[in-house]
This record gives sequence, structure tokens and C-alpha cells, in this order.
Amino acid sequence: MEIFLKFIQFLLEVLAFAIFLRAILSWFITDPGNPIIVVLDYITKPILSPLRRIIPRIGMVDITPMIAILILVVIAQLIP
Repeated sequence: MEIFLKFIQFLLEVLAFAIFLRAILSWFITDPGNPIIVVLDYITKPILSPLRRIIPRIGMVDITPMIAILILVVIAQLIP
């Protein structure tokens, strides 16, 4: 059981890193057909899309990735 929980923690951390990477790369790579962006979008969209319906933008700034990372880190820390 401990190995399974560690694996879940690892997956949550990888997902948080993917969201961070997607947010950073969105500043530099604007081509939506870029393979890196396509893969990161495929991985992170199930987490970010529901949050974007709840959390409004602040001007032109989308804080959804920051909130998603915070939620994932808290969940990972709550796993014993």
C-alpha cells in the first residue's frame, strides 16, 4: 500500500510540474501545433479546464495554473 501511495504522490508532482512547464512555455511558444504544447495541453487540460470555469482571470493574467499547482501540492502532502 505504501508503494501505491508514493506512486500517487509522484504522479501528482509530475502533473504539477507539467502545469508549471505549460504556463512557462505559453510565454515563449505561441504555436498551438507545437508537439510539446500539444502533449502538455493533453495532460493538463482535465485539471485546468474545470478550474477555469470557476476562477476568473485577473485582467489578462490567468491564475488557474497557480491554483491548480497549489491544490495538487496540498493533496500530495495530505497523503500519508
